[in-house]
Amino acid sequence: MGNRGMEDLIPLINKLQDAFSSIGQSCNLDLPQIAVVGGQSAGKSSVLENFVGRDFLPRGSGIVTRRPLILQLVNSKVEYAEFLHCKGRKFVDFDEVRLEIEAETERVTGSNKGISTVPINLRVYSPNVLNLTLIDLPGMTKVAVGDQPVDIEHQIMEMLMQFITKDSCLILAVTPANTDLANSDALKISKEVDPQGLRTIGVITKLDLMDEGTDARDILENKLLPLRRGYIGVVNRSQKDIDGKKDIRAALAAERKFFLSHPGYRHIAERMGTPHLQKTLNQQLTNHIRDTLPGLRSKLQSQVLSLEKEVEEYKNFRPDDPTRKTKALLQMVQQFGVDFEKCIEGSGDQVDTSNLSGGAKINRIFHERFPFELVKMEFDEKELRREISYAIKNIHGVRTGLFTPDLAFEAIVKKQIIKLKEPCLKCIDLVIQELINTVRQCTNKLGSYPRLREETERIVTTYVRERDSKTKDQVLLLIDIELSYINTNHEDFIGFANAQQRTAANITKKRVMPNQVIRRGWLTINISIMKGGSKDYWFVLTAESLSWYKDEEEKEKKYMLPLDNLKLRDVEKGFMSSKQVFAIFSTEQRNVYKDLRQIELACDAQEDVDSWKASFLRAGVYPEKDQPASEDVMNPSDTVSMDPQLERQVETIRNLVDSYIGIVNKSIRDLMPKTIMHLMINSAKDFIHSELLAYLYSAGDQGSMMEESPEQAQRRDEMLRMYHALKEALVLIGDISTTTISVPVPPPVDDKWIAKDPSPPPASRPAAATAPPPSRPPAVRGPTPGPPPPLNPSPAFGGPPVPTRPPGQTAYAGDTNSGSVPLVPSRPARVPPALPPGIPRRPPGAPIRPTVIRPSEPSLLD
Repeated sequence: MGNRGMEDLIPLINKLQDAFSSIGQSCNLDLPQIAVVGGQSAGKSSVLENFVGRDFLPRGSGIVTRRPLILQLVNSKVEYAEFLHCKGRKFVDFDEVRLEIEAETERVTGSNKGISTVPINLRVYSPNVLNLTLIDLPGMTKVAVGDQPVDIEHQIMEMLMQFITKDSCLILAVTPANTDLANSDALKISKEVDPQGLRTIGVITKLDLMDEGTDARDILENKLLPLRRGYIGVVNRSQKDIDGKKDIRAALAAERKFFLSHPGYRHIAERMGTPHLQKTLNQQLTNHIRDTLPGLRSKLQSQVLSLEKEVEEYKNFRPDDPTRKTKALLQMVQQFGVDFEKCIEGSGDQVDTSNLSGGAKINRIFHERFPFELVKMEFDEKELRREISYAIKNIHGVRTGLFTPDLAFEAIVKKQIIKLKEPCLKCIDLVIQELINTVRQCTNKLGSYPRLREETERIVTTYVRERDSKTKDQVLLLIDIELSYINTNHEDFIGFANAQQRTAANITKKRVMPNQVIRRGWLTINISIMKGGSKDYWFVLTAESLSWYKDEEEKEKKYMLPLDNLKLRDVEKGFMSSKQVFAIFSTEQRNVYKDLRQIELACDAQEDVDSWKASFLRAGVYPEKDQPASEDVMNPSDTVSMDPQLERQVETIRNLVDSYIGIVNKSIRDLMPKTIMHLMINSAKDFIHSELLAYLYSAGDQGSMMEESPEQAQRRDEMLRMYHALKEALVLIGDISTTTISVPVPPPVDDKWIAKDPSPPPASRPAAATAPPPSRPPAVRGPTPGPPPPLNPSPAFGGPPVPTRPPGQTAYAGDTNSGSVPLVPSRPARVPPALPPGIPRRPPGAPIRPTVIRPSEPSLLD
């Protein structure tokens, strides 16, 4: 037929479909296939069973096909079936195939009559089939039955449209002959998606169930509602035959006998029946594939290019290569080091816009969380003054001091410096936790080798823990260095003379520049439901006030709260709330907002709460100090018993301590990030780049360490299989493009589904009185009402065209008793002008003309 090479393309397309399905990806190639559409009980499943020659599809009343069935028929010497979801299992008994289809359908759709778009892939190998790929779709219905959803018609229509709207899909429109063809759901939906009729093939079933005296001859001859690819009639088994287990081969023989013996179909019997339908579908599918080759080739090439990067590391994969594991180990360790450094130092490529990286979180710890922890350790005014007064009194002893003692200043300063140890150690713990999280994040790319990932994470985490102790020792050493010498000659230290002149009011708060905006963002105000409930507002924090607005446009201001005498306190989140809460309150016990003594503000994450607290610290709003209930709390008499001289000394030392502690805090805030970076983070990077590989080699057998996970091995195999299948398809398509020919699509027909002057419907057309059907010549018929048929009404079947006559000639009636002489056309007709009754139309030994799709031939008069 000139298309022998095309027979190899259908199995290859099946292979491509399986390759894409097995790897869990949708096949974006829109591979050519045939979709079977029609109403319920139109005989779609029976047609497919006749193709295979076996009973394997579910039977019953109502909607039976509830999931698309992708049926791949493969010509083979042995007969068996395979499901894609049951890999490796061969079904020899086709009753088991039917049970498996029913079980798989109910697994997804349930036991009711619901439908699903998830297809079932079934491949049937048999010597009785030709290579075909068909999709059996649910029958179109109008009314929901049982537990079906009320929009079942819409759901089925959407499912059908998913398949038949693709230009690569041929449509097999199945319509029963005992219904009006003009009301066919299958032809109606085909007309909507294929108005030119380029992809639609008509199948007429149940020809044996038509009323006596009627036939579908005009339909099968493509005169009534013509299709470009024509119609093919089939006769399926009746329900009685199915219940009686009638053999399909016997049914095919009965179908053949029906067409040969029926007076209306015997002249087209060679173009009717299931075998001819199967051959026609095979040929038209291969020709359709041939027509779609250019687009298919370009899509295959784009798929190959997209897979090149993924399979680059797999293309030259050889399991028996002794150097493979060594190369993979070196590549993995090197990539891990690069990823870790990018997470810490930051990178411009592949920026994560949804989460903060490890380096960004560590930066927040250095410049937001750690300063906040330092401020939390700030001294309480009353307690500090009490300690200073006790120190002065204890140093003087029984004497009355005339001068302010230096020893009291040093004692108070050292006590405050020691308090810095706790926030410094907490800062190191926070950085350690972020480093470990970063290591775990970077080892995710080593998931292909579970043991390598486990060992890498263990070695690096252990090293980070070791550096933890050394970093803490160094930080504690820094604090001890500060304690070892109190440098009162520091350039930023106010000195004794200036301390006496300064007042407490000048140093109680250190504000930033007035009217400077410190932070903007969304916060939630937690208010009880009785008072309006919680609401989100846009907050603006400046150096002097906290304002909130309706939205970020800052046009509608809701409230402005001055920051004077405000403090922060932690609040436990509610039982049903997932947000983190903190509160602002006034130290003067006044209402902060409306009738509320404190206003509760909520954020989605604890990190946001810490960041807002750090911003409030910059504005001079400090956290509340915990007041421990101790027995040595000073009595009111202790505070009022200070004489004026002692009070002046306390105020002087208090100013000196505040100045010096400010210098120490500034130094610690500067040295802490530098110490952690040097001793921990940079050291971890150097360790990963220079020593990690040696530790991995000494950890154990590299062979077992580089064993792939089963999932990775399966993914590699499937990826390589799909890649090679695509490459093979490109090679085969190239060969077919240069060595094969195709039969062009039939010429257009009158696509007006109902003619202007329609002929009587076949169910009411009486038999001709002057010319009984058995003696009518098949190629020379009398004129019929309505528009004349095309010159080649059914080129899809390869039958001989109807000869044309010059004007004025009349058709030969075929009546043997009339004595009229037949009018001879300009060229001999292809069939005898008349045949006596009882004589077969073709000599017994005459060869049967093969059915080939041909282009339209010229008229006999040309």
